[in-house]
Amino acid sequence: MEIKLSELITEQVNENSKDIDQMSTLQMIQLMNEEDEKVIEAIQSVVPSIAEATDQIHHALQQGGRLFYIGAGTSGRLGVLDAAECPPTFYTPPEMVQGIIAGGNQAMFVAVEGAEDDPEGGAQDLKERKLTSKDIVVGIAASGRTPYVIGALEYARSIGVKTIGLTSNHGTPIGKLADYSIEVVVGPEVLTGSTRLKAATAHKMVLNMFTTISMIKMGKAYENLMIDVQPTNSKLVDRARTMLMTITGKTFEEAKKALEETNLKVKPAIVMLEAEVSYEEAVAYIDQAKGFVRKAIELAQQSNA
Repeated sequence: MEIKLSELITEQVNENSKDIDQMSTLQMIQLMNEEDEKVIEAIQSVVPSIAEATDQIHHALQQGGRLFYIGAGTSGRLGVLDAAECPPTFYTPPEMVQGIIAGGNQAMFVAVEGAEDDPEGGAQDLKERKLTSKDIVVGIAASGRTPYVIGALEYARSIGVKTIGLTSNHGTPIGKLADYSIEVVVGPEVLTGSTRLKAATAHKMVLNMFTTISMIKMGKAYENLMIDVQPTNSKLVDRARTMLMTITGKTFEEAKKALEETNLKVKPAIVMLEAEVSYEEAVAYIDQAKGFVRKAIELAQQSNA
């Protein structure tokens, strides 16, 4: 049976904010902050589901598959944002994590009327990206009933692709359709139905977990440092040099020289300095260790012992 929009938790009236139009600025801020605290509680209640979905994403990426986020409006924009931040943060190819928004790229800036109501559009957007069974698709929709996302997930499942549904309501069509369902129920919004607020905040936090944890599990961090960062500006070059000095205990000049030799790649620079090997040897050990720096250093040191 179809769920009516008015029956969704995200569409209910928040009794705490019924008088918000008569509050002072300070009172409104305090109220919104108190409501946002519920996001953490809602996420905590579904941590096992997030972990299960994250492991599936990691497995897909490890096998050479791609991660697709797909959604409409705010949900679509969140996916595009998370995908766009992966290449500079983790030095991934842009095709590895992709965000798809109903209505195309223009919908990032201007609403495209009717795009979210087109289930065929969701399926077609995945077809255009040549989706395969190695990939994984995350459908994002606070309501859990967006036709565009439903169409995308139905197509993905029809060709054997694993799917994840990220919603903010219980028992939704998207939650029932997806292989893995994450229902982050944050309750009614301060502005009734405005899911760009708590629901979107919760979903952004979950997307952060998906990619950050998957990338760490693929060897893109050493301790808690972003060793696969792409130094595309002076700030990131400074960060790369500082990371290298922190990890290896080397001087500024030694770190600078190693980064110059590796063309600003931190991972081989670490192995070079820690194991006292050449750039070419460092790259070979990293490949042998499947991208994990700790293992690469161990292999290099064992070889030189």
